[in-house]
Amino acid sequence: MRQLKHHEQKLLKKVNFLQWKSEHNMREVQVMRRYHIQNRDDYKSYNKICGHVTKLTAVLRKLDSRDPVRIELTDKLLDKLYNMGVLSTKKSLLQVEKISTASFCRRRLAVVMVRLKMSETLKEAVTFIEQGHVRVGPNTVTDPAFLVTRNFEDFVTWVDTSKIKRKVMKYNDKLDDYDLLV
Repeated sequence: MRQLKHHEQKLLKKVNFLQWKSEHNMREVQVMRRYHIQNRDDYKSYNKICGHVTKLTAVLRKLDSRDPVRIELTDKLLDKLYNMGVLSTKKSLLQVEKISTASFCRRRLAVVMVRLKMSETLKEAVTFIEQGHVRVGPNTVTDPAFLVTRNFEDFVTWVDTSKIKRKVMKYNDKLDDYDLLV
């Protein structure tokens, strides 16, 4: 092998060929596969948000429990996470410490669709979303990474012009002649 040039030696000082960064990511792969996350950046952003939340709870726990600032910030944090649907109840900071990236992944539109029995599998739900068959409120959503809050969970429906909506209504004998004109 030839002698390395100066700039090559400097670059190679910062690289460890024995241990790769992406070597110990079994949990990441499991979560991405379970919730059918196609983009790794989505998982990274959920992980980063989770880290910020746990860091904030650690700072809040260091404050005195009777401190009005701690009480106010704790209530705001619990309300925000509960309204997002990440927490099941707003009891204490102990729940917030147990938040994982999977908690945020459970609020993705595809997962909510499977829970609402609009599709059988996550892959099918992602396909429906990407094809534009699903709307949340009045807006059609084509991004499977869309996070559905607790308030908007009731407004996840099929688009009016969707063939799937028509098939479901026909199966349930609820298809109206007026709907056929649309």
